[in-house]
Order: sequence, then structure tokens, then C-alpha cells
Amino acid sequence: MVATRQSEARSELTRAAVRTFAANERVNQVLLQALAPELWTAKPPGKVRTIAAIFVHLHNVRCKWVRLTAPQVGVPALLNRARCTQKQAGLALAESGTRCTEMLSVALSEGGGQFRRDGWAKAWAAGPEMLCYMVAHEAHHRGQVCLLAHQMGFPVSDAVTSGMWAWERLWSDET
Repeated sequence: MVATRQSEARSELTRAAVRTFAANERVNQVLLQALAPELWTAKPPGKVRTIAAIFVHLHNVRCKWVRLTAPQVGVPALLNRARCTQKQAGLALAESGTRCTEMLSVALSEGGGQFRRDGWAKAWAAGPEMLCYMVAHEAHHRGQVCLLAHQMGFPVSDAVTSGMWAWERLWSDET
């Protein structure tokens, strides 16, 4: 009986993690599609990455997570921040988002799975912490993108930023 309850709890955690990361990816797509094309490779003020480089970083880090944690789900190709277009980034993020949800499913449903966020970092037991880390990492960079867009004279609209917080709708958009 206890094993059954643990298995059911693990299954529910896995479903929630997959659903949450899929919604997180939809937030990335909403923001990416809302950006003025002239912002994509514009040089921001200060010594910071371009918006293109930030989105490429999100994708490439996801590829690393998958490669280190669950390479059997398929590791997407890396992007080059100097040559990546906005459309290419959107397609690549959709692919790496799918691979990350598969990685979460594998790591969490097996029990005893591990999450490797980097080659130099200690592996974590697969659990809610890995999902929190992944979403926090991406939310941090979305905040950077919104700030840079504002600083460069193309603020993200209130409708878009409000939509980025509409998780109830984002969850219902699951495919």
C-alpha cells in the first residue's frame, strides 16, 4: 500500500513538473514573439548580452541539462548566438522545451534519477528542486530581456507582461 501511494505521488509530481515546464516554455514563446525584430541583435547598454544571445543561452543550457541528465531523450542541436534568427530561436526553444519535459518525465518517474545542471556541479536527486531551478533560471533571463527591451526604447507591452503571468491560461494551452 505504501509503495502504491509513493508511486502515485511520484506520478503526480511528474505530471505537474511536465505541465509546469511546458507552461514555462509557452511564456518564453509569448515573450519572444512580442519582441520588436530590431531588438534581436541590437547592442544593449553596458556590457551585457544581446537579446539574441540570451535566448540562445536558454536553449543551449537546456541542451546541456538534457545531455547530462537524460541523453536518451535526444539532445537538440546547439545554436550560435552570432547567427541565430528570432524564428530559429523560437523553433529551437520549442524543441529543447519538449526535450526538457521528456527529461523531467524520465528523471522523476524512475525514482532515483539525478539532475545535472552542469558538468562541474554535483548531481541532485531528481525532484521538485530541479524544476524550480530550471524555471527560476529561465524567469531570470526573461526579466533581463524585458529590462533590455525597455532600456532600448521598445518596452514589452502590458498585455504581454500580464499574459506572461496568466499561468491558468498557459496550463490550459497544453497540447
